[in-house]
Amino acid sequence: MSQLSKAVTSDRTPKTHMRRTFIIFLFVLLAPHLAGTSTTAQKPPEKRPETWKIDNLKKIGGSSPVITGQPKVIKDATGKAISFDGKGDGLLVNRNPIEGWRVFTIEAIFRPEAGGDFEQRWVHIQDDKIDDRALLEIRATGNEWFLDTFIKSGENRLALLAEKFKHPIGPWYHVALVFDGVTMRHYVDGQEEMSGPLTISFLGPGKTSLGVRMNHVSWFKGAIRQVRFTQRALTPAEFMKK
Repeated sequence: MSQLSKAVTSDRTPKTHMRRTFIIFLFVLLAPHLAGTSTTAQKPPEKRPETWKIDNLKKIGGSSPVITGQPKVIKDATGKAISFDGKGDGLLVNRNPIEGWRVFTIEAIFRPEAGGDFEQRWVHIQDDKIDDRALLEIRATGNEWFLDTFIKSGENRLALLAEKFKHPIGPWYHVALVFDGVTMRHYVDGQEEMSGPLTISFLGPGKTSLGVRMNHVSWFKGAIRQVRFTQRALTPAEFMKK
């Protein structure tokens, strides 16, 4: 090989090697992104269900609640709960547990008591900036009650007032408000009572009131033991147990 050929070969070989190294490096760097590319947008990871045990006055939902009146911690064969007198007892938690969710299930285990007002709002979640909200309510008539659930989002709203599904006051009940992005449903002890179509935008940062509506009307008389929030439309088989 001539000296000129040697010079050309020695000059080109390192450059070729560097180009190949760069291509391999670029492939390794971009491969994970290319592999994840598809025509279907990737959904954000679903949050784990969040369970609030309503069994103390110091911490609920990870923060110290603002206490109104004198709600009391009680205990029976089912465990601890908080009792509300139906006149001036309430708790305010500085969090919206369904913030940013477009589908969700809100469950609660509660026990209504006789002697309360007709309209009682006992779980109230509301956006801080706007009037969008989700509520669990009851209407009490003598020794019976029926469930009323409500969601408001902008100009869209839906109330499921289950007047035809009355229940005795006194026992513990499980209730669930389920929204799958298209239809709102509610259940009592796993039995669907009402449903209807609804379109919503997600709620932003906000607060949660227990035992009363956030503006201190419609006080609840009874006890609440547990509330759970799930970023999915659950089926009755997936509901928490009483």
